[in-house]
Amino acid sequence: MIDTITMKWKDYTLHLIDQRKLPLEEIYVPCRTYEEVARAIKDMIVRGAPAIGTTAAFGYVLGAKEMASYSSDWNSFLEKMEKVKETLANTRPTAVNLFWALNRMENTMKEYGKMDGIVERLEEEAIKIAKEDIEINKAIGRHGAELIKDGMTILTHCNTGSLATVDYGTALGVIRTAHEQGKKIKVFVDETRPYLQGARLTAWELVKYGVEAILISDNMAGWMMKQGLVDMIIVGADRVVANGDVANKIGTYSLAVLGKYHNVPFYTALPTSTIDISKKTGEEIPIEERNPDEVTHCGGRRIAPEGVKVKNPAFDVTPHELVTGIITERGVIYPPYEENIRKMLKSE
Repeated sequence: MIDTITMKWKDYTLHLIDQRKLPLEEIYVPCRTYEEVARAIKDMIVRGAPAIGTTAAFGYVLGAKEMASYSSDWNSFLEKMEKVKETLANTRPTAVNLFWALNRMENTMKEYGKMDGIVERLEEEAIKIAKEDIEINKAIGRHGAELIKDGMTILTHCNTGSLATVDYGTALGVIRTAHEQGKKIKVFVDETRPYLQGARLTAWELVKYGVEAILISDNMAGWMMKQGLVDMIIVGADRVVANGDVANKIGTYSLAVLGKYHNVPFYTALPTSTIDISKKTGEEIPIEERNPDEVTHCGGRRIAPEGVKVKNPAFDVTPHELVTGIITERGVIYPPYEENIRKMLKSE
């Protein structure tokens, strides 16, 4: 059984907190089929690369349960599971944890190799992925907190806390660990337009932790750096490629450029499962284009004129030259990234 703020798994039902409703309402959405899980990922009921990956793993279990009820033949079952994987994989193209988790579940299924007990074996693996994620996040927090000195002010973007993971968080987990160590820190929280994950989710989490959080609009970040009010930038990541380029929530690239100009170190925090060495540079990362309504509407109300054209990429790519360090559960990776990323992955 898994029971965290983000997700609850019990009796073959996945309950996901509806992150679209936060911070005003705390509502859980039950998912009993893999199609419902796929819709939850696509519609951003759940979001954040590690959380998406684990959610997909549980969706794979639900798919297996359904397909096993249709056929007792192993080969027929495998064919049906290809559709399950495809449906879940087609929900969000940028976050590599989604594909990592689905591949791990598929490999587990093929290694097990028989119908008897397959659903239980896959459930066991999904729970293992969830529990590993929590421990990995805590390790990321410990390594990252070593970089934070007492009295620092940190700028963060989007949401990278418990809500973006199974529990605890990546970049926000670093901040949370430093706070738990007794360091007096402040956090500037970018609101993160157009979906407002910073304003709605990160600010909500930091208030719960008792961390001093200061909410700012995205276009205030440069001015805060200009005044010397920011000591460090820490963000998450949805995919890091072989040369160290970082795909993250739209607006991250701007922060990295501003950080470079103002001599503010820029770090990204992520599990090693977010590293995709099959892609050489950030130019190979698919960037999701989302619904224009996210830009033209806010809180369900239109804020832009009818007929205006909209661009709404959900992510951007920060070149590795702008990245000070990559914080993982195994330690902090520094340049040269292509060499040091491969060294760290080989040491696993």
